[in-house]
This record gives sequence, C-alpha cells and structure tokens, in this order.
Amino acid sequence: MAMPEASRPAGGPRLSQLAPLLALLLLAGCAGAPVVREHTTALPPWEVAETRLGGWAAEQAEAHPGQSGLALLANGLDAFAVRGLLTARAERRLDIQTYLMGDGLTTWVLLARVLDAAERGVEVRLLIDDIGAVGQGQRLAALDSHPNLQVRVYHPLPVGRAHLATRVLATIPVLPRHHRRMHNKLWIADNALAIAGGRNLGDEYYSAGEPRNFADLDLLALGAVVEPLSMSFDLYWNHGLAQPVGRYHRVDADAWRVLRDELATRLDEESDSDYFQALRERHEERDRQRLVDALHWGQAEALWDPPGKPAWRGRPALAETMAGQLWARVVPEARLSLVSAYFVPTAEGSRVLQGLAESGIAVEVVTNSLEATDVAVVHGAYMPHRRALLESGVALFELRAEHAIGEGVAMGMPGTSASALHIKALAVDDDIVFVGSANADPRSVWWNSELGVLAESEGLAREFRELVEEGASPEMSYRVTLDEGRLGWEMHHDDETVRLAREPGGLWRHTNAWLSRLLRLERWL
Repeated sequence: MAMPEASRPAGGPRLSQLAPLLALLLLAGCAGAPVVREHTTALPPWEVAETRLGGWAAEQAEAHPGQSGLALLANGLDAFAVRGLLTARAERRLDIQTYLMGDGLTTWVLLARVLDAAERGVEVRLLIDDIGAVGQGQRLAALDSHPNLQVRVYHPLPVGRAHLATRVLATIPVLPRHHRRMHNKLWIADNALAIAGGRNLGDEYYSAGEPRNFADLDLLALGAVVEPLSMSFDLYWNHGLAQPVGRYHRVDADAWRVLRDELATRLDEESDSDYFQALRERHEERDRQRLVDALHWGQAEALWDPPGKPAWRGRPALAETMAGQLWARVVPEARLSLVSAYFVPTAEGSRVLQGLAESGIAVEVVTNSLEATDVAVVHGAYMPHRRALLESGVALFELRAEHAIGEGVAMGMPGTSASALHIKALAVDDDIVFVGSANADPRSVWWNSELGVLAESEGLAREFRELVEEGASPEMSYRVTLDEGRLGWEMHHDDETVRLAREPGGLWRHTNAWLSRLLRLERWL
C-alpha cells in the first residue's frame, strides 16, 4: 500500500527515487571484472594412458573390457584418504565439483594438497555452486590466482556474496530461479579414476565434525564409466552458468602464496590432534596397499541432469531429469532398498512405493529421524506419508541421533556417535546399485541438478545390502511401526526392545516440522 502523500517526511526522497540508489549500492564493488573464460575439456585417452593413475587403471581393467571397477566409500576417513591419495598422485589434471565447501581441518588439508598439485604442474579445475561460495569469495579467488588452478562458481549472483544473510536478501527478487542449485559432487584424477556420491567438502562429511558427523557414501570408479563422468564435468564447466570467481572477487596475483602459508600454519597447529593422527594412519595404510580393499566389476552408467536445469523456467518434464532417467531403468522384481537423507515421496511417489509393496516387492526406506535430521522442515513434509506407506507394507527406518554399536562401524560412523544421515543411494534386487547426489525429494527431482552412477554388480549390491542392514538395525535406527492406527518407534536400548509412542525430537524440531506442513512447503523441499 502506498504511503499517503501527507505522511511522507517533508523534503524526503520518494521510494521510487531511493530504489536506483539502493541498487547501485548493492552493485558497488561487485561488477564483473574483465576475466577471460576459456573453454577446456578433459584429458584425451592418449594423455590419460601416459599417467601413473591411467596406467594403473588400465591394468586393473584389462581383464574386464567394457566394464567398470567400483568400490563403496562408506567410512569418512577412507573417503578422505582416497581423495588425498588421488590428489597426491595426479600428474596432469584434477577436476573437482561440489555443492558446498566448509572451513575446517579436512578442507584445509585438501586445499593444501590441491595447491601442491598445482605447484607440480597439475591443471586443477574447481567448480562450486555459488551458494557454497558465500563468504568464501576471497579464498576461492586466492586459489584461482595460481596459474594452474581455475575456480568457477555455478549459477552466481553478483551481489550479497559476503554473508549468508545478504545473500538471502539478494536472492528474494530472483527466488524462482536462484533457489535452484547445482548439487553434483565429483572428484576426478587424470581422467582415470573418479569419486561420485553424496559428500561435499567439510569436516562433518569425513568424520571430523563436532558435535556430530554425517553418515555418507561415495562410489570410487575406474574403467568405462569414468569417461562419461568426466564428460558431465566438462558440460557443467563450460556451461554459461559457470563463471570465473575472479569476475566477482579480486585478489593480488600471488594471493595463492599467502593462502598456502595460512593453510600450512593451521595444519601445523592441528598436527597432533587425534583426527590428524588417525588420518595419517589411514592415508599410510591406503598408500602402502591399494586405494580400496576390493573392486567390484560390472556394467555402470553415469547419469546426470542437464547443466542448464538450474536456470530453467517452471518444472521440467520428468523424462528430462536425472530422476526420470533413473526411474526408467529401475524395475524391481523382488526388492527395493532406498537410503535418502531427505525423504519426501510426495503423494505420487508414495503411491508408487505402495503399489510395489502391495505387489509383493519388499520395499525398505532408511532416512533420518526427526531428532537426527539437520532440516526438520523436510521431515515435516515426509511425516504425512508414513501411515499409508506402512499400511501397504513398506518398511520405514529412521536413523537415531545417538547410537551405540560397540566397536564396529556402521554406515561409515564410528562406534558411538551423534550423527545424521547424508547418504543418497538405492539397491534393486540382488545386482543393481545407484549412488549419487540426489535425495528422494522434489528438490532433487525438479529443481537442483544432480549426478550419480547406476551399476550392475552382485558384489557391489551385496556390500551395499550389508551397509543398509547395519543402518536399519535397532541399535542404529528406529523402526517405525503402526499398531491399531498409532505410529510407534522401536529401538534397542540396554539389550531390550523399546517402543516409543511419541516421535523422538525436541519441541523446536516438532514446531519446524509442523510449520512445514502448515505452509505446504513440500513441493519446494
């Protein structure tokens, strides 16, 4: 409503006069610098063959023509050690794609190693979603200042880049487009080995977080599937939505040297920490033996959303999305196991799962409990679907926030831990596994871009099943039950089965979940 003329302060500027001034203030200092944006592509096969990683991968694949070697990375220390080893052994090219980049010990180590690689002549391409660059522009620009290291931000906004609060304010006028993000995760060394999955860069993804960590999962791949994964990176890297960070943040030409020294100081201060010691031991163990304990060989297919998806108007057709490609290939005959950090099946997806269960297919879902999730509003959108799913025979397991499993390791977590699930994976029957960046929710289907690997391998599927069984165990998760129309949450405590009648989680979490349902946020989650 317009302010009455008589109510305006005498001599004060009108809102229409202030708007251009405010826009200029926001844009001040943020105008894009004249930075060259070169089109680059992955290493060609003959250059890959000349590298040590390429030669090793070729030797491994020689007895498996046309197939891919695959290994699950469930343990956080393993996932970190393998990334570190691939970075240390890369000779020509290192391609990294991520949604978020935290500021902690594991990120410092990886960035220090990336700078070391660039110093010895490795060409590094780092692609990060612009949300992940909020508040980190100077550090990313410092990395970009190295002659062998390029950093690009995906779907960037030129304003509000210093803090999350200002970024949110700057996003409001363009929310229909800028709530869509690049959620892909990839780590490719010399176009010979690749890691795809759910892990971003940050301590909580590598069992170094406080007060809790994420149970997450990656897939290490070599062989035939690496080339299409690398192609996906090239498509995103060269897309118009990927812009050089130097267009938004300016630093001195030798800023990377300052960053290198800062990282060295930080790491020296942490060198005696328990995590650093455990990390060194795991790194040395992998370095002496091999990257992973065993490779499973089979057919594998890389799936990804079109790189322009975050800028599309409206909701795309399902067939145009990675989720549509995946679902067209997933036809369970006996069993479907779904593990998703954020599980929002919607009415349509719920009907599909119910239909599968009612047809005799064993359907199980492992997701976060309300007390464990880091986004309670997402859990609120999942809650209304539980009753119908349970009535049809779908088994629901919700990861507990606190769990104890003795001295073992389950879902990548240490024996006793506060944790949240971050895995995005599924298994079909006894031989199909998908590991990627996509959750089972509308955001992953319609709004964000995603990537993953669909593999056919009985050995890999068996290993994944064991992981799911551990995660769904009553020591790790609640089993959601339905008794005379009332939901319950079963778990083991002190070697006894305990059934809770009220959903675990504090008042604040319950309130957020309730608001999610009240405001009907499901389609945005």
